[in-house]
Amino acid sequence: MSESKKILVGEDSSIIINLTKNVLAFDNFQMKAARNGKQVLELLEKEEFDLILMDISMPVMDGVECTRQIRALADQTKSKLPIIAISGNIHNYTPEEFRRLGFDDFLQKPLNYDKVLATVKKFLS
Repeated sequence: MSESKKILVGEDSSIIINLTKNVLAFDNFQMKAARNGKQVLELLEKEEFDLILMDISMPVMDGVECTRQIRALADQTKSKLPIIAISGNIHNYTPEEFRRLGFDDFLQKPLNYDKVLATVKKFLS
């Protein structure tokens, strides 16, 4: 049995955190949640993760700024982690703009959990 992959979720909604945790656990993924970008960076400093699901709109530090700071990290492993944006896309970013902002992929809210799992597996298989 291979070791389960660890996913860091930056999301301020308890409902989305709980649903995501249940869906990911079903496929043996471990998950840690952070409520804002500052907490994402703090967790990333202390622990190893395989992928980040990042809400764009969070208090304290949003997902775009947090992703920019992750991409600028000296640690090459952490700076190159797959980061998937989660957004209602109020800014109407195109997929190309999400990539320019440092994201590897994008999931639209409301989340389709089959698509969440498929996207996570695409980057972790």
